Amino acid sequence: MRQQVAPAAETATPAGPPRSNLRRDVSVSAVVAGFVAVAISYAGPLLVVLQAARAGGLTPGQTSSWVWAISVGSGVACILGSLVTRQPVMIAWSIPGAAVLMTTLGSYSINEAIGAYIVCGVLSVVLGATGLIGKLLAMVPKPITQAVLAGVLMPFAIKVAGAVVQTPIIAGGIVVGYLLGRRFFPRYAVFGAMALGGVLALVTGATGTFDVRPGLTIPELILPHFTIGSILGIALPLFIVTQAGQNAPGLIVMRASGYEPNDKLMLTGSGVVSVVFAFFGCHALNLAAVTAAIATSAESHPDKHRRYVAGISTGVFYVIGGFLATIIVGLFAAIPAPMLTALAGVALLVPTQNSLYGTMQEGGFGPAVIEASLVTLVVSLSGVAPFGIVSAFWGLLAGIVTYALLKRRPLRA
Repeated sequence: MRQQVAPAAETATPAGPPRSNLRRDVSVSAVVAGFVAVAISYAGPLLVVLQAARAGGLTPGQTSSWVWAISVGSGVACILGSLVTRQPVMIAWSIPGAAVLMTTLGSYSINEAIGAYIVCGVLSVVLGATGLIGKLLAMVPKPITQAVLAGVLMPFAIKVAGAVVQTPIIAGGIVVGYLLGRRFFPRYAVFGAMALGGVLALVTGATGTFDVRPGLTIPELILPHFTIGSILGIALPLFIVTQAGQNAPGLIVMRASGYEPNDKLMLTGSGVVSVVFAFFGCHALNLAAVTAAIATSAESHPDKHRRYVAGISTGVFYVIGGFLATIIVGLFAAIPAPMLTALAGVALLVPTQNSLYGTMQEGGFGPAVIEASLVTLVVSLSGVAPFGIVSAFWGLLAGIVTYALLKRRPLRA
């Protein structure tokens, strides 16, 4: 008998991701995820920038320009990256980089600092174009990268308990609002918690004085001055801590959420935007980790192919925030710190749960990977930062070394 061959038209083909349509894909939950991500960025990381500006003796105009540059630069990169890749690309300013500047910025002129920022951005472009970081991370067992993510996120969840003790009505109300939201409207649980917390803060009079000065923030163009001292003292430390402490965890978050990020495009793009906005005070832009966990989670949208809207909305809010930088700084100064702590914690609760689950899955790597993942988690949670490099990097390194030492290799014949 002759074997019948099925017609070509009936041959099964693997189904790819559905075609995206921005108008159809927009959802309230994704927009809220973007807003919460920006709110958390302004509530915490922005304070590090302001402290660095104060330590460096910058003028109010230069400080406002710096905030404008990192906000608008992050926004442009988020919007373009998310539109091009149809993934929630989250770009933000370097937090450990700003921390480094707290101790080094005062030793150089603002023009020398701008020159160093440009050099750092160019180095980021070169490294991004090689795809080296993405290649290295692809070789790391997934449970270890999940442990890094868990170590980054868990401190936010842990701090919620202290916030509730400090302000039981406001922070406690946020927790209750979140839990009720998870029970009755899971996609909008964070929005419900935020709304309830805001109402309770206003009713109890816990908000501070709103010192808001109306008007748009106008950036200042600052010409660079390149010196060996500023390159060695600012550019190189800034580059190292940004790549190790921010871009690597940012890629880990993307992979842990089920995405295959185009690391060359993302890192090169963020480097190019960093160079452009460096002339207005932007020190360094990179892939975000904590806020990315919000945008890439199921709470942003159950369909991961529609979560890119959260990246776009994050970018839009960043751009708005950049031009309203002075007003936003005044507003967030009036919001009780425990409220922001509790909001960040509940927003990251589900991603923390998922990463902890992934930490305990062997996934074909053998029992040794579990122990290596625990080492990774412990070191990442420790908060140690030798040489100004955050604990997430050292946790990743410790996990890789532990796994290499403990895994069993097959015996040669």
